[in-house]
Amino acid sequence: MPRVFIIGDIHGCSKTFRKLVLEKISIRKSDKIYCLGDYIDRGPDSKGVIDFIIELREKGFNIHTLRGNHEQLLLESEIDEHAKELWLKNGGDKALLSFGVSSIHDLDKKYLDFFKRTKYIIQTKHLILVHAGLNFSNADPLKDKEAILWIRNFPIDSNYLNGKLLIHGHTPKPRDFIISQPFQSPINLDGGCVFKHKEGYGSLFALNFFEKKLIEVKNID
Repeated sequence: MPRVFIIGDIHGCSKTFRKLVLEKISIRKSDKIYCLGDYIDRGPDSKGVIDFIIELREKGFNIHTLRGNHEQLLLESEIDEHAKELWLKNGGDKALLSFGVSSIHDLDKKYLDFFKRTKYIIQTKHLILVHAGLNFSNADPLKDKEAILWIRNFPIDSNYLNGKLLIHGHTPKPRDFIISQPFQSPINLDGGCVFKHKEGYGSLFALNFFEKKLIEVKNID
């Protein structure tokens, strides 16, 4: 059986991400890696994060990428001035700097294509993966894209999940919270990696799904 890993919010921490994947996970071609979104913004090297994912895919590794609210803001900023202002205020300025451009319109097409191909939801036999969570008060929670990208503090409908494990990121939580979570829905994997100067935060987490083990790397960016 292939190993399955789910990785929380990276936010431009490319060195930390590389250490997690190459040293801690020791990625194999047979692995399935799922990233929960928010690859960019705030941290120092958004470009490095995306380049690494692209490089791994080109080498034949199996990496699936969800869309986070930060990727959504980047894409919306192409056409919407308000979204652009919101994105820049929330770390988009750091992302542009790392890509060496001053405007989203100067971003290389391969990066825009990468962001456009990210998925809102990934479902497997055992898992439902989204960036932020699900709005179970919606008739079809999987169609509420706003909630999938932005929701916080949502109640769970176990009947709807029907035995699948819901895993998300988006809302940074301190290390003690992340490691004390029971193996049941929902599991939050956002350890606030980019907030390394904030007490209790600053770790990038991956969940080894079948072994039910968390893997942690402290921010080295």
